[in-house]
Amino acid sequence: MADRRLQVFHAVAKQMSFTKAAEVLFMTQPAVTFQIKQLEEHFNTRLFERGHGKISLTPAGEVVLEYAERILSLSAELETRLREMTGRLSGPLLIGASMTIAEFLLPRVLGQFKSQYPDVQAKLTVANSEAIESRVAEHTLDIGLIEATSHHNSLVTEVCCEDELQVVVAPGHPLAKEKALTPQQLKEHPFIIRETGSGTRQYTDLYFKNAGMSTSDLKIVMELGSSESVKGVVSTGLGYSILSRLTVAKELKLGELVAVPLQPRLQRSLSLIYPKERFRSRLINTFIEFAKTQLKDFKA
Repeated sequence: MADRRLQVFHAVAKQMSFTKAAEVLFMTQPAVTFQIKQLEEHFNTRLFERGHGKISLTPAGEVVLEYAERILSLSAELETRLREMTGRLSGPLLIGASMTIAEFLLPRVLGQFKSQYPDVQAKLTVANSEAIESRVAEHTLDIGLIEATSHHNSLVTEVCCEDELQVVVAPGHPLAKEKALTPQQLKEHPFIIRETGSGTRQYTDLYFKNAGMSTSDLKIVMELGSSESVKGVVSTGLGYSILSRLTVAKELKLGELVAVPLQPRLQRSLSLIYPKERFRSRLINTFIEFAKTQLKDFKA
């Protein structure tokens, strides 16, 4: 329903890049440029300042962006309300999840949801918790599931289940025989850590901070961007890591890795996040309640 030129303008304004907007919209860059030129001719004013390889909004562009967001939001709401009047739950559902949740928790939830609502087209975006949080706040994702606490005032955060982080080592590692480990006991051992921005890293950093330590006190030998890569390095015996028990459940059963609880224990809540806005489609509300029901009894 909304003017295509406004949709293109909104994408360029949010991405601050014609190239990135073209990728998001699955258009060519010349087509994006043409749409913006048409909109500028329609309003008889420039909407973007261009120079030195960068773009920025003009004062007129700022006004257009404000109205474009309202128009596009109302257009989406209109289409959703009319679609819901047909009775069957259908349409796209844009979900974001942190890597741990996407790999080890969400597949079962999505599979069961699809079996109940076959006309829903769920699309899953996987990134670290920080990136998912930002995209939900920007309204490019409908719902997010993250490992960390949301810092956005524009988002609703609901705890959906509990998880525990533990020290993970190879069976032959000196720490493997311990019943529990304190932060001080870990100082002299090589540490393989998750990347900044991940929920696991956020909780790990806070845990050591509460123990009066910082990352500079630890022997960090490697920083990796996924639990799978961390597990691979840890299995060589190079050092220890701190990971969710749910990410190593298979390796623990096979005897490939050993998990040792921290003392005090390091537990966290996995959260479901969505925008604080008056209108939410029946599809989004249904998925929120479905995911909360499916995950509430989860034990890591």
